[in-house]
Amino acid sequence: MTSRPVAADRPGKSPGELQTIYDDAAATFERFDRLGHLLVGRYRRRLFGRASGRVLDVACGTGANFRYLPADCEVVGVDLSPAMLAAADREAARRGRDVTLQRADATSLPFSDDSFDFVVSSLSTCTFPDPVAVLREMARVCAPDGYVLLLEHGRSSVGPIAALQDRFADHHFESMGCRWNQEPVDVVRAAGLDVRAHERDLLGVLTSMVVAPDDAAGRVE
Repeated sequence: MTSRPVAADRPGKSPGELQTIYDDAAATFERFDRLGHLLVGRYRRRLFGRASGRVLDVACGTGANFRYLPADCEVVGVDLSPAMLAAADREAARRGRDVTLQRADATSLPFSDDSFDFVVSSLSTCTFPDPVAVLREMARVCAPDGYVLLLEHGRSSVGPIAALQDRFADHHFESMGCRWNQEPVDVVRAAGLDVRAHERDLLGVLTSMVVAPDDAAGRVE
């Protein structure tokens, strides 16, 4: 079988299409929150537990990251989908967290430069129509001495699993707008950002990254 990874520069779904997809999927994501916790919770905790100060959660979805951010963080969550934001609001209430939620397109974040000490995001760059533009936006709003923390899924390092991902990549992209066999580190580097550290887990499908915002790359006009 010929491998056909879905390139990060493949034209993505439009914002309207993505909103519809994830509005429709929000209830399912919320129902499977416990399963997500069991599968990737330890990796979210390991990565996002290092955040501090004012934190922006980009494409926050149902709020799956909230429980793993330190309690003293001031958290702002943005997402394109109103249904996902409603679920995130319920998750914040369950966790007793005061989270500010706002509908926003990640390609044009409604915040000033250097507004946050940390920017976090999980399982999101695969769906952005222009992930490079979004990553540069994340870098723009992150303080120069802060970090962008990314937990992403991509093409497995195990051959048979990668082949299976390649086989169903087109179908998954059409149904969810997700490039599930991209190479996450390559996408971040394509944005001109400095990947300071990264680890692969779950048979190489999951990648955790600590990214330093680079002024030259993150503030391209």
